[in-house]
Amino acid sequence: MRMKLIFLTVYFVASAVASDVLDLSGPDFEDRVKEHGTMLVEFFAPWCGHCKRLAPEYEKAATSLKDNDPPVPLAKVDCTSDDGKETCSKYGVSGYPTLKIFKEGEFSAEYSGPRQADGIVKYMKAQVGPSSKEVNTVADAENVLQKDEVIIFGFFKDDSKLKDVFQKLADKQREDYSFCHTSSQEVLDKYGYKDEIILFRPKKFHSKFEEKELKYEGSADSFKLETFIKDNYHGLAGHRTQENFMQFKSPLVVAYFNVDYEKNTKGTNYWRNRIMKVAEKFKNKLNFAVSSKNEFAGEMSEFDLTAKDDKPVFGVRDEKGQKFRMEDEYSPENLEKFLQNLIDGNLKPHTKSEPIPESNDGPVKVAVGENFNELVVENEKDVLVEFYAPWCGHCKKLAPTYEELGKELQNEDGVEIVKMDATANDVPPSFEVQGFPTLYWVPKNQKDKPRKYEGGRELEDFIKYISKHATDELKGWDRKGNKRKTEL
Repeated sequence: MRMKLIFLTVYFVASAVASDVLDLSGPDFEDRVKEHGTMLVEFFAPWCGHCKRLAPEYEKAATSLKDNDPPVPLAKVDCTSDDGKETCSKYGVSGYPTLKIFKEGEFSAEYSGPRQADGIVKYMKAQVGPSSKEVNTVADAENVLQKDEVIIFGFFKDDSKLKDVFQKLADKQREDYSFCHTSSQEVLDKYGYKDEIILFRPKKFHSKFEEKELKYEGSADSFKLETFIKDNYHGLAGHRTQENFMQFKSPLVVAYFNVDYEKNTKGTNYWRNRIMKVAEKFKNKLNFAVSSKNEFAGEMSEFDLTAKDDKPVFGVRDEKGQKFRMEDEYSPENLEKFLQNLIDGNLKPHTKSEPIPESNDGPVKVAVGENFNELVVENEKDVLVEFYAPWCGHCKKLAPTYEELGKELQNEDGVEIVKMDATANDVPPSFEVQGFPTLYWVPKNQKDKPRKYEGGRELEDFIKYISKHATDELKGWDRKGNKRKTEL
């Protein structure tokens, strides 16, 4: 009995640590890579936080890709191990995780795709085999159409002009969409299509509100075919993820709830179908999507949205980047009313904002989301505005200099010095902020053309810049930034 328990313990421990990711940290890296056609290799360090976050997604992708046709193995190299150090050095690894694609045993390209499982799978599938899989039998066609993804399927005669356009587009878009084609009479007869391109939706997305199969009705024109795919790929309310969110066009209405097509397809479609019923009435003016409230928690916070129970909550972003949110609890009637008000222009855009300061008469004015237009865009003065983050070390270092600048220019009638916490307030779309601190110069006569400040960060640097670029010459400095003499 004791031996049986020991055996079971060993079995379950072994099962728990079983992995579909190949470990190539040993001295035989070169030999093992040559055993495979196309392979993705992660160079990592066990202590690396980014590597730890990638690990479960990488493992999940490896499990999926091992059954691909052809298989695409995923491997890893521990750059802290004795042999791994040498391998990582040879391939120029300087940060973790670094992912590289190998083909036929040779380095092929840096991996620049997504870091989530679905995205890794899609990206790596596009690296192997032809851009469009040829289907020769009905059984092959049925296997393709059972996959859990949208399929662009070409049914062609041998001399088809449409086939040439289809193939060129497949070569161009192989990383974004899945293509297959056939000229088999058996398959053409079975499906009843001849010289046609069909978009097939996977079973999980089947709904009475849209077609399971959608036929391309255009001519043999690459641009028209590409537009058809883009316009219809995600359907009436597509599943928007971190891998594909860039494919959704504004104005976009997003429903955030417990979207989970792996563990709870039925529950996910319960809400999606109800959303689609309303979306059907607005599909010519708005685009729709469903997104996981967990996966897009950060985006929800931009709308100040909090999911309650299982019901979806809704955020909208229009073509100008303005945000709107539905404040009423979801019901079909409330959603329809909200969308109609949106289209009619009856809604005020939502702005993430700290409270407007009760007193704002210091040398450096404090902008928040609600008063940014007043202090910067509508201000009749030239404005230097700093976007900062409270935790940013460079921002903290700049703070006393920036405050001193405000004091130096306090008596200048034509210039305003402003700062805004960009982590707690919405930054207007015309100001691109990718790091902190970011500063912009906004001339009073060109508010629509803010200029990123690229100068030095010392007081003298700021004074010289503002003296030179101020719309009206400063009272205290000449155009070269020299301080004027004060007459006694």
